Amino acid sequence: MISKLLSRFLAVWLVLALFISGCVNTAPTDTIEQKNVAEFAPTVALKWNELYLDLERYTDGYRPPISARSLGYIGLAAYESVVSGMPTYKSIAGRYSGLSLPAITAGEAYHWPTVLNACYANSFKNFFPTAPATQLFNLYSLENVFSNEFKAQVPEEVFNRSVDYGKRVADAVYEYSKTDAVGHEAYKNPTDKNYPDGTIPGEWKRTAPDFSNPLLPNWGKVRTFAISDDEKKIPVPIKYSESPNSQYYVQAKEVQNLVNDVKAGKEYEQNWIAIFWSDDCPKVTFTPAGRWIAVSNQVVKDHAGNLEKALMTYVKVGMSLSDAGVAAWHEKFRYKVERPVSYIQEVLGDKNWATMMCPNPGNNVYVTPPFPAYPSGHSTFGGAAAEILTAEYGSAIGMTDRCHEGRTDFLGKPRTFGNFYEMGEENAYSRIPIGVHFRMDCKEGLSLGYRIARKVNSLPWKK
Repeated sequence: MISKLLSRFLAVWLVLALFISGCVNTAPTDTIEQKNVAEFAPTVALKWNELYLDLERYTDGYRPPISARSLGYIGLAAYESVVSGMPTYKSIAGRYSGLSLPAITAGEAYHWPTVLNACYANSFKNFFPTAPATQLFNLYSLENVFSNEFKAQVPEEVFNRSVDYGKRVADAVYEYSKTDAVGHEAYKNPTDKNYPDGTIPGEWKRTAPDFSNPLLPNWGKVRTFAISDDEKKIPVPIKYSESPNSQYYVQAKEVQNLVNDVKAGKEYEQNWIAIFWSDDCPKVTFTPAGRWIAVSNQVVKDHAGNLEKALMTYVKVGMSLSDAGVAAWHEKFRYKVERPVSYIQEVLGDKNWATMMCPNPGNNVYVTPPFPAYPSGHSTFGGAAAEILTAEYGSAIGMTDRCHEGRTDFLGKPRTFGNFYEMGEENAYSRIPIGVHFRMDCKEGLSLGYRIARKVNSLPWKK
């Protein structure tokens, strides 16, 4: 413990030393020309969201819904910090009871990249106080790089005013986060050892081989940004049945046979799809929610063109992912549908059958996510992000997803898609050949994600 604290202290001390060495202000003293946010490159937003993926990957407790919620709040803070420099947009803070934001000083100049850098830096420090030393070092380093760059571009009083405002907006949004008792700081205790296993056929229970405690069974009570309680709901799942003629049985057989074929080496494409979209092995990759920030980062780099467009991408994707996590987990623990592995082992009699998710390199043991199946969280996250990206960039834009390019520990070879809907659909489908979801989970999750994103898109963003 002492060594960990010492390493964190040294990392922060080194960054502060670098910061002090760069504090010589060479900025001009004349009045700055006030530019709009759209006149700046998307670099600040892009670099901070690239860093986000590293933070959520390595910080303990940052599982998919928790990461998604943080993205929603950080995106909102970033947007609100610079919306005064976006002439066709307006604050949406008034929609959220208890959110009180500072105001800019009328008639005074602000440098929006400086405001944003300070806001992101403070937000990251607020939401990731337990990040490992390496990630904290990278956080302070990125803040320092941008600070030194901007000090040389604007007068000292403008720089200081901008930093102060960005920090205060970040802190105000974080104070608002604190009023959501279920969601705030959930990373500290994300599982519930006291939650009971199901007792009737088809009801979720802890799954082999690790029998982990359920993740966030109360997450459906977390505050949302755009959807109501009624809008969390999806259709009743297919009725449980052990009859070979039932849809439930047929869907379980589909999972069993597809995974068996993949493991036998008969389905390279299905294996590629399954592994390419997995993203739910802690510290191996970013989370399934973070995956869509990784996708958004690629889109912003290639297509955003300016800082305003980048910010609208991140705030809408972040809010949609946050609400997607809440809605999916609300329904998961309302219906409590078992995972395929339970049915396949107990009803189909394949006692040694296992998924393909997160193999242990030492013994090739595979696991299943520790929460109910219906709907698929992957599918809900993917549907939400695909809908936002389509609305922002159009249905004609395709991309080659390079999220895991260069990985040698799993099949991360890039895949090419004609549009974002194709990506969302394949991401949803991938949960079948990896063995952790029934087809109904994926179908309804995708539909739920689309609906959530449309609600976010319909918020009163424009003046």
